[in-house]
Amino acid sequence: MKTTLFILFFAFSTYGFAQQLSYTPKNPAFGGDPFNYNWLLNSANEQNSFSDDNSDFDLSEFDSLSGGFNDPRFQNQFGGENPEPGTSTNGNFETEVYESSEGLVINILDITTGEFTQLIIPN
Repeated sequence: MKTTLFILFFAFSTYGFAQQLSYTPKNPAFGGDPFNYNWLLNSANEQNSFSDDNSDFDLSEFDSLSGGFNDPRFQNQFGGENPEPGTSTNGNFETEVYESSEGLVINILDITTGEFTQLIIPN
């Protein structure tokens, strides 16, 4: 009886089913289904424990800066001519342009808050 059970067990255990395993990513950034994007984003936002302290941030205060880019020094930058170095003031922003070994350097200073931004455009 034991040998019969052993033979039956051995016979059925060698007869197995196999299939090829294939990986399908879930994230659409890695080739997954694009319909998963909203679910992944909502899930990530629910798990995010950080809060935005600057939720009242308004971009309209930078409108006076965009007017400064109408200056011919900025328009000539992409037209092939070298801009003239110098300093100009538009509203609350003071811009300084000069050339260095790194390229064209544009310093932007917010006069009211003292915040400073430096843009470097390589040659």
